[in-house]
Amino acid sequence: DELKKEIPEGLLDIMNIPGMGPRKTKIVYENLKITSIKELETAARNGKLRNISGFGEKTEENILSGIQLQQKLRGRMLLFEALNLADTIMKEIKKNKEVKQVSPAGSLRRLKETVRDIDILCTVKKNKEKYIIDRFTNLPIVDKVLLAGTTKASVISKEGVQIDLRVLEELCYGAALQYFTGSKEHNIALRELANRKGFTINEYGVFKISKSGPPPSPSGKSVAGRTEEEIYALLGLRFIPPMLRENRGEIESSMDGRLPQLINLTEVRGDTHVHSKYSDGVNTIEEIADKAEKLGYEWVIICDHSQSLKIADGVSLKDMYRKIDYINRLNQKNPGIKILAGTEVDILSDGKLDYPDELLKELDFVNAAVHTGFKQEEEQITTRIIRAMENKYVHCISHLTGRLIGKREPYKINIEKVLQSARDTGTVLEINAFPERLDLSDVYCKRAKEMGIKMCIGSDAHSIGQMEYLPLGVYVAQRGWLEKNDVINTMNYKELKTEV
Repeated sequence: DELKKEIPEGLLDIMNIPGMGPRKTKIVYENLKITSIKELETAARNGKLRNISGFGEKTEENILSGIQLQQKLRGRMLLFEALNLADTIMKEIKKNKEVKQVSPAGSLRRLKETVRDIDILCTVKKNKEKYIIDRFTNLPIVDKVLLAGTTKASVISKEGVQIDLRVLEELCYGAALQYFTGSKEHNIALRELANRKGFTINEYGVFKISKSGPPPSPSGKSVAGRTEEEIYALLGLRFIPPMLRENRGEIESSMDGRLPQLINLTEVRGDTHVHSKYSDGVNTIEEIADKAEKLGYEWVIICDHSQSLKIADGVSLKDMYRKIDYINRLNQKNPGIKILAGTEVDILSDGKLDYPDELLKELDFVNAAVHTGFKQEEEQITTRIIRAMENKYVHCISHLTGRLIGKREPYKINIEKVLQSARDTGTVLEINAFPERLDLSDVYCKRAKEMGIKMCIGSDAHSIGQMEYLPLGVYVAQRGWLEKNDVINTMNYKELKTEV
């Protein structure tokens, strides 16, 4: 705290801009006395930073890109953070015996990768609405109360997140849940369908349209609204899971009976990407295997970094052979969970791999990934990734686009060319479940599925606690319309060995 007092206000914000860090922040402060992001942006736009030794026009461009990237995430939190916060709040709400139903809504219920605020809906016993509102606004997590009515409250949490609670009548709970879940685009399309069928929808229910003339107005009692299922059924639709409600063809697919049977977390048999003490992980292989068993897995793949990635304690050729032998001996001793020897091998700047084929062919699973040369031109980095896919020993490409949500933009790659190469070479593509990655995104997962490309989900865990990130990857898969057979994590050990 004392150190923070000595640092000019605003410098910590500058340090958090992607591409800045402590060193560059210190330099711009010492040279130009810049103490705010706004001042930094103005200096970069006016070409003042390039006059500092070691800085240049490219530095200014990168700083402006970093500011823009940070602003995209401003006011939003990662899905992982939002889920944890919502879970804490809902557990507190559920402690009250007066509460009957409770559910998140909004982008959190749709499992979007970032969330701005948290919406929670509930139903309660008769005349207990105000009681629940009072309990909610007095939770320890609340920093500030914005609104506290009889059926709605808005608060700001100590993390600075707005949380809205609505207490609803059971008769319209499904209608409100559907309405407040969104997305806006999905709801517009659903309302248009309802209008064509003679109904109108709002958060209070589904009503027949009055024939008294335009504009259409609701008449009579609600004909559906207690549950979401009855609303969709009334419109001739199969229930559409919240994570698909983005107006990307889900309504048409529901009409035609073509909605996917989405992959479920209970179908996952293993994790394809875990780091051990052999590289930059903190746990032993035995500890990882024990955690995997506790998670209910049949197998786990140890994918440590390769030799050239010194910053991540990449495993030397000699140590990798030792690791393979060690895993083989562990499997002989432990008849339970199966441990697979893998690697997260670096794709070097020319597309070659960081280990020779002689080693790669000895591994159970080869995960290839880009960790350097992020700023290469599109053609170069695309060719580089495709070249790695063409190696017959590569099973998978990890975190394909390289993005870090709110911190680093994706590489400039020709995604369509890369997907075509994955299809042609039979290369699996990873959904990296690390909270800041979630890469591939749901949009690209859907495209990969359309092309018949197999996917896998890896926690990219560097500790056994982080192995619990894997459900985030399942959520991305669900938003990407993936089914059990699209994802190799649903295979048992024998099936996996046959596949790879």
